[in-house]
Amino acid sequence: MILCVRFRLEPLHEPLLPRLVDLLGEFTPVVEATPPDTLLADVRGALRYFGWSPTELAAVVRVRALALYGVDCVVGAGPNPMLARMAAREARPGATLVVDDPAAFLRDRPVDALDGVGRTTARTLGAYGLDSIGRVADAPLAVLQRLVGAKTGRELAERARGVDRTPVVPNALSRSMAAERSFHRDELDPSAHRRALLSLTEELGLRMRTEGQMCRSLTVTVRYADRSTTVRTRTLPEPTAHTAALTALAYAIHTSFGLQRARVRGIALRAEGLAPAEGAAHQLTFDPADEKARRIEAVADRARAKFGPRAVLPGALAA
Repeated sequence: MILCVRFRLEPLHEPLLPRLVDLLGEFTPVVEATPPDTLLADVRGALRYFGWSPTELAAVVRVRALALYGVDCVVGAGPNPMLARMAAREARPGATLVVDDPAAFLRDRPVDALDGVGRTTARTLGAYGLDSIGRVADAPLAVLQRLVGAKTGRELAERARGVDRTPVVPNALSRSMAAERSFHRDELDPSAHRRALLSLTEELGLRMRTEGQMCRSLTVTVRYADRSTTVRTRTLPEPTAHTAALTALAYAIHTSFGLQRARVRGIALRAEGLAPAEGAAHQLTFDPADEKARRIEAVADRARAKFGPRAVLPGALAA
């Protein structure tokens, strides 16, 4: 049995996710994080050990998350990750939806509810009357393969019958990482916002370089005094963990908000699309300033590793 736990995390509370992974890790070592707010856990061993039902285990997880971190969640349970995720999407807040009969659960749902079925594929299938998962499950495999291709058709047929061969991978490489800064009072000064962004890019850049990762895009979340938020994402020209490139994009996103005398309570930054650094390509340049900055950054990283993260700081943060 697989649990899909979707925590109701505000953008500025996304750094809590590693702690929530540890919380679920008290019941099973097979926990996979899907940032920014979802965990998958293979709890077959835990259910046998504790003698609990999936609903009972989910209730314990929910109570502990609320008691320790003040975070509520919805939980879906099913025999595989796909069904668990679908159940979590339909579960009511504070409730657990368990899929005991995959065929009955799937039959009347629209085909685009399946993992891997986007609008284009759903439109293609719908044109031939295959607009529900039950109808796709009843269709011959050869028909599906003729409509969407051999590999996609085979995967679609399996998923429509409730089959998902994807394993839960513990300690999988995170696809995003986040950090946030809260102000002691509502902050109107744009220069203070930019200093917060600079400290965030410094922190995330160092974390990515230390872990041998690069990101593809950045998301900036601004929370205001009335608790409303603005979120905006932009893609980097190339995957990078270079602090200067991260800072330039974060500043550009901040400028695009057009915050004029806005009362800002906090700012969060999330690096998304993480991938191993050794597999990323870097566009060579003939700019000596860029090469010099990268060499200085490498030296600063070694100093921080030896003397702590505040051993080397930009002048704007040291003032």
